[in-house]
Amino acid sequence: MASLRTLLATALLLGSAVVFAHDYHGGDLDIAHPWSRPLPPVATTGVTYLTVSNKGDAEDVLLGAESPVAEKVEIHTHIKDGELMKMRQLNELVIPAGGELILAPGGHHLMLMGLKQVPAVGERFPLTLYFKKAGALEVDVAVDGEHAKPEEKVHDDSHHHR
Repeated sequence: MASLRTLLATALLLGSAVVFAHDYHGGDLDIAHPWSRPLPPVATTGVTYLTVSNKGDAEDVLLGAESPVAEKVEIHTHIKDGELMKMRQLNELVIPAGGELILAPGGHHLMLMGLKQVPAVGERFPLTLYFKKAGALEVDVAVDGEHAKPEEKVHDDSHHHR
């Protein structure tokens, strides 16, 4: 009887892992855990992070993205200019063959400009990524407060651009 309980508990845990899985695949690309920080209800910009792994023998290129929650989505990066960190919009990002592209706080990221709605913690919103070879890949972005812990020293990406 105890082994039956263990088996059932294991099955439930594995089933819930599938429900909460947050990875996507398209062509030679694997996209892991797209996430966004929670924002105040009046926010007009947001940010999305994720990791793209290229399992193929040729590079691919992230050309852009779009989401129904924003008027537009731009590829951005941080650059150091003297003592200041500044944002720069990029036209594309290369994912090398056999390599990965990490979009994370303080580095490359996707800026959600002109937010039409501000999803709350625990919600997800759709995002379509456009790649040169893999084409359009749809993912769900999780609004995750766990990534932005107060003890972490991270840059606030809910900034304004000129």
